[in-house]
Amino acid sequence: MFDLLERRLVWVGGKGGVGKTTVSAALGVLAARRGKRCLIVSTDPAHSLGDVFARELEDRPRTLLPNLDALEIDPDVEVEAHLARVTEQMRGFAAPQMMAELERQMQLTRQSPGTQEAALLERIARLVTDAESPYDLIIFDTAPTGHTLRLLTLPEAMAVWTEGLLSHNRKSEQLGKVLQHLTPRSGRELATPFDDPAEDGLSNLDRRTRDVARTLLDRKRLFHQARRQLEDPAVSGFLFVLTPERLPILETARAVATLAEVKIPVTAALVNRVIPEEADGEFLQRRRVQEATYLQRIDEELGQLPRPRLPWLDTDVQGIEVLEQLAERLEVAGF
Repeated sequence: MFDLLERRLVWVGGKGGVGKTTVSAALGVLAARRGKRCLIVSTDPAHSLGDVFARELEDRPRTLLPNLDALEIDPDVEVEAHLARVTEQMRGFAAPQMMAELERQMQLTRQSPGTQEAALLERIARLVTDAESPYDLIIFDTAPTGHTLRLLTLPEAMAVWTEGLLSHNRKSEQLGKVLQHLTPRSGRELATPFDDPAEDGLSNLDRRTRDVARTLLDRKRLFHQARRQLEDPAVSGFLFVLTPERLPILETARAVATLAEVKIPVTAALVNRVIPEEADGEFLQRRRVQEATYLQRIDEELGQLPRPRLPWLDTDVQGIEVLEQLAERLEVAGF
């Protein structure tokens, strides 16, 4: 038995078209059946989670079954909210005649590379670190592998960027002392959270500088906290989904190695759409011979991971009834 569903955070990823969303949905149904309060979150801008459940989903949780909620994050909504906060904060620094140009720059930023990913990351980080979350388990149905790997490694990059921005804007000795006070002495340890303004050193700065410094430092702390959750194998686990074909195998092997480098725990690689033994016909027999070579290659490339299998179904997966059947198959497979 895998303990994947005993964690608080589960990430389901893999190459596009291998069945990540279907597996995410079925895992959520299985967890809910076991009495866990579960939320499934789609982070792929090309959402299909609602299609699998045959329900309309939006940017806030919708109850699909007892103990099971789902939502589809809208990156555009996240970008708009983030830029609105930035614009409002900048009003305290910019002269009134500069606001039109500032708002024009914000409009351009909406289409800048990385803007959606950064906004998406911040939303995910808040879900991951929410101490008052009502859910026992959050399953993230992620975008194809390359996008997901950037998303999971972005907290570290964003923290470095934030620290660089703070250093660039260090205009006073007091702010320098604050940064020195809040800089970790070793590794990725977090500095002490702000409690008393008189103790964190920000109270010596003017209000506007203090507000910007606090915002940037809070964001840096949020990303570090999220990263810590991702690295903890008792809290977080990554499940790769792949099919017994050449390209998914190559991409999965590379992704597993990349996550190992950044200390993200990978729990298993689920081999989806394996031809059932009872399938007959000359065409399927030829496919089965080819599939056998790929299954052997999966064993060689990913031998360090558990490799449960799911059969190729004779129907599309859509609706609660089919997902409940698939959940039973996952349970038989050891989940």
